[in-house]
Amino acid sequence: MDTGLTGRTVLVPGSTSGLGLACARQLAAEGANVVLAGRRGEVAKAEAAALPSAVGVEVDLAEAGAPERLHDAAVAAFGPVDVLVLNSGGPAPGLAADVTPEQMSEALHTLLLQQQRLVRAVLPSMRERGWGRIVAIGSSGVQQPLARLALSNSGRAALAGYLKTLAAEVAADGVTVNMVLPGRIDTDRVAALDRGAAERSGSTPEQTRAASEAAIPARRYGRPEEFASAVVFLASEAASYVTGVQLRCDGGLVGSY
Repeated sequence: MDTGLTGRTVLVPGSTSGLGLACARQLAAEGANVVLAGRRGEVAKAEAAALPSAVGVEVDLAEAGAPERLHDAAVAAFGPVDVLVLNSGGPAPGLAADVTPEQMSEALHTLLLQQQRLVRAVLPSMRERGWGRIVAIGSSGVQQPLARLALSNSGRAALAGYLKTLAAEVAADGVTVNMVLPGRIDTDRVAALDRGAAERSGSTPEQTRAASEAAIPARRYGRPEEFASAVVFLASEAASYVTGVQLRCDGGLVGSY
């Protein structure tokens, strides 16, 4: 399949590791010019150097004006952004009953407001040129809230509501807006969650993972590159009539359509 991504400018924040890095690599393999970004600037630059056409940018999106500066850096490197892959780290685990207003405010800032500012930065040019892709990395918790992840469930659900509303507003301009919802993908973040669960239950991380895998119809964790393939599809020319959807990549974990 010709994805039509050759020469496109792709911006992937949070791409120094995990799902963001996997997406950056596969989009680069499709011929895109990729801007990797994260707080670990040297890692972003090293990963970019290993790709055919990419640059790495050090940025902390929590800082005032950082989303706009990242957008400007992408435009300076490769021209107007064609594809924005929204991505951010997950908040700390915790029970809903224990969440403080301050923690919720911080989670919403990270998972919603920073992402909205990036969208606002790239959207005018996309609409003017009649082509654009916004693909958000979400969580299966958007559709089936995950235990002990109250902050993540809340913030990502808020982003989902914003993006679904936006999708209808910009579809006629050739801009698609979608989410990909990972289940248990084999990343450092999931490994850390497994370690935390093991400590609470008095088991081992290996036992915790085995129990998690047993609950997944596919009987395994997903690979980051499998998730990235779903993102590449939604970013491609082939998905030009797909918008406003939440595509799960979870091995069948969520028990509904």
